[in-house]
Amino acid sequence: MFSNEIAKFVEQKKYPTFRPKAIFFDMDGVLFDSMKFHAYAWVESMKQYGIEFSEYEAYMNEGQTGFSTIDKTFVRVHGRNATQEEIKAIYKCKSEFFDTCGKADPMPYALELLNKVKALGVQIFVVTGSGQPSLLNGLEERFPNIFQKDKMVTAYDVKHGKPHPEPYLIALEKSGVAPWEAMVIENAPLGVESGVAAGLFTVAVNTGPLDPAVLSDNGAHIVLDSVQELFEKWDDFLSNWL
Repeated sequence: MFSNEIAKFVEQKKYPTFRPKAIFFDMDGVLFDSMKFHAYAWVESMKQYGIEFSEYEAYMNEGQTGFSTIDKTFVRVHGRNATQEEIKAIYKCKSEFFDTCGKADPMPYALELLNKVKALGVQIFVVTGSGQPSLLNGLEERFPNIFQKDKMVTAYDVKHGKPHPEPYLIALEKSGVAPWEAMVIENAPLGVESGVAAGLFTVAVNTGPLDPAVLSDNGAHIVLDSVQELFEKWDDFLSNWL
């Protein structure tokens, strides 16, 4: 499976090869089992402002900045863009609900996968639409000696969040590698779309309630059931790099 998908990707993009020197990890739903907290916080914060918002919407909107989620929801519900005051107020409320959930656990096998990647000597980036301080600050605690501050792209670094390619293009620029020398590990439809739009080989790990077809329909080159499955198949995947 891996060899066919990699070869197809290289041919379609007309790249000379596929040999990653940098791997870009999404955070929520890939590194942290935090999406259930985000979904709860979005539903409850929107409710405070009289807006109906479902957990399913939270998963479908995952990856874009919180400001974008609020603005899009206002367009859907009210037929207008949200004001900056409304965006700030709702996002503050959402963050407060999120913080009541406590610390999010690492995704099962995320640390083991990161250690395998680190052993390759490649660059490791976090590319997230989140600006949640409790998660960003917890990366070193939960994944010691893996991530560096200059190898993070967060909601604070972009003008256009996922599904726009900007987050992954910024990571690509920071890494200094060519598009065929990087890959993306995502779990969200919009994140997958962002990685693919940036011209990068994108692996989706379906750690939420969405139908896996949603991820493949958004362009994921490979869809797996979990981070654990990616960890268990990593050596096989690695052997197929061209």
